[in-house]
Amino acid sequence: MRRLAVLTSGGDAPGMNAAVRAVVRTAIFRGLEVMGVRRGYSGLLNGELEPMTLGSVADIIQRGGTVLHTARCEAFKQPAGQRQGLAVLRQHGVDGLVVIGGDGSFRGAWALAQLGMPTIGVPGTIDNDIPCCDVTIGFDTAVNTAIQAIDKIRDTATSHERTYVVEVMGRNAGDIALHVALAGGAESVLIPEAPFSLDDVIRKLQRGVARGKKHSIILVAEGAGSGIEIGRYLTQHTGFEVRVTVLGHIQRGGPPTAQDRILASQLGAFAVELLRQGASAKMAATQGGTLVAVDLETVFTTPRQPDMRLYELANMLSI
Repeated sequence: MRRLAVLTSGGDAPGMNAAVRAVVRTAIFRGLEVMGVRRGYSGLLNGELEPMTLGSVADIIQRGGTVLHTARCEAFKQPAGQRQGLAVLRQHGVDGLVVIGGDGSFRGAWALAQLGMPTIGVPGTIDNDIPCCDVTIGFDTAVNTAIQAIDKIRDTATSHERTYVVEVMGRNAGDIALHVALAGGAESVLIPEAPFSLDDVIRKLQRGVARGKKHSIILVAEGAGSGIEIGRYLTQHTGFEVRVTVLGHIQRGGPPTAQDRILASQLGAFAVELLRQGASAKMAATQGGTLVAVDLETVFTTPRQPDMRLYELANMLSI
């Protein structure tokens, strides 16, 4: 193996740059050349590959987003697009590929591996919805960004004696909402993995008011429903002054936390070592704090659930 390539795909996540840096510098340390693929699989199909050096990844470990940029690519979901991507990699003399992204990105990586291109996936998504790993790159930063917003919202909720509904990201996973609710002391948390009743939320709000509570915060994972619609329902059925905040894409930006930088550095370097050892169609991950290589097919077929003990604890502490 003489030349590797690295790309970032799907939604960006804080820490992706740290992972790219680790891939490039580990490969160069091991005597390999590195190509950076711009704009994910879309850029791959367009031949947007360029050599990367030590200087290419200088001063990026602290930056959010991805210096390689990212994009969605419908064409790469088709066999013809996958074969075209393989041909481009072969034309540039690439012997192995590191793909940093989420589930959709991993499916593209698996397809390339089946065509004969050694490929390793690195889990990078704020949603933390990838099974078979402790945590994904970007999750810790997204949670910390959201909790800072919650702390500020609680200040104004207290001042005006209001109820706030706050919608956080996570796609179909409730991990961000769950962790933020527990860390921020939210009165209720709604996640897609657990059934809930808005009438139960209302009863909890009313119990709080009856004992003198003047403000409340309700965390909603985007996969559980629309924060705006939930806020409208609560207003109509309680008469309380309810405000809604959708945190949106601020959770995907900003400097990565130290935890995300360390995790990304470990996984990026490990991905290179796996390729050097002849591995392919694997995900570089941590399990119980230990670096492991997981078959991508196992990742695709393993159900992913948040830690429901945290859900039970959040509900218990919010009585």
